[in-house]
Amino acid sequence: MKEVAKLLGYRESVKVVDATMRDGGLVNDFYFTDDFVKKLYQTNIKAGVDYMELGYKASKELFDVDKFGKWKFCDDEDIYEVIGDNAEKKVKLAVMADVGRCDYQNDIRPRSQSPLDLIRVACYVHQIPAAVHMIEDAKNKGYEVSCNIMAISAAQEADVRAALQMIGESPVDCIYIVDSFGSLYPEQLARLVDVYMETATKHKKILGMHAHDNQRLAFANTIEAVGDGVDWLDATYAGMGRGAGNCTMENLLGFLRNPKYQLYPVIKFIEEEMVPLRESGLKWGYDIQYLLTGIFNQHPRTAITFTKENRKDFTEYYKELTAQE
Repeated sequence: MKEVAKLLGYRESVKVVDATMRDGGLVNDFYFTDDFVKKLYQTNIKAGVDYMELGYKASKELFDVDKFGKWKFCDDEDIYEVIGDNAEKKVKLAVMADVGRCDYQNDIRPRSQSPLDLIRVACYVHQIPAAVHMIEDAKNKGYEVSCNIMAISAAQEADVRAALQMIGESPVDCIYIVDSFGSLYPEQLARLVDVYMETATKHKKILGMHAHDNQRLAFANTIEAVGDGVDWLDATYAGMGRGAGNCTMENLLGFLRNPKYQLYPVIKFIEEEMVPLRESGLKWGYDIQYLLTGIFNQHPRTAITFTKENRKDFTEYYKELTAQE
């Protein structure tokens, strides 16, 4: 059982990262209006959120710019135009760069020439060597850097440990535990944090948590993580994110005891901006199809297709999933 002080008190080292535009962008192909982005940015300032992830730094050679909104690419010029120069740094700005899906050497400028503060390198276990190269490039350019090792629930522990050793020896600042499939239970997460913590302690790294809500455990797992010493916590407004979505910002800020975090601006933004998004027809959040991919520890791509096709034959979908086992 967690020490009560770890749950009822607060640590100054805890940081909240708003991933609404990045993970949520997977729902609407990153077509957020400038007005929405400006209001979200101002809300994050009022709420005391520490980092705001704007989207991806995706390669325009690999992804058609006519099929995605500008936050798929996060050009510096677009950031300046919508948000300004962020001079006071009330909220640090971040983007995600996927291994193999970005031209990071050319598209990520030195920090002194960019509005960005944090580069979040995303990779799978087998891509760690390439991720280390990206981490070194971003650090050399002056950025804070995190590494999000995705789909960790599908990896062997020996491979995870080998990956952590390589990442730990890199100049990365924060190593993320990423429950990509929303398949982890809190007791599993606790054991996984212990594994990550060995590397974090040895190499003096921060740990982060990014949870998906397939089994309605994203918030529970995030609480578990912070109680176990994880400091960077991802959340999204109204849980907006790929498939089942993420740990909800409203739950997280309602739980954290640090008085710098304010819940009211979050609730106001959800009422004024997130509810209309849902009413416009965008779909995200828990449903039976996502529950099933979480239980079976599978990527939610088939559940996303199930949702887009407006299917309701959950039993048939269950059979399809178990036939793949």
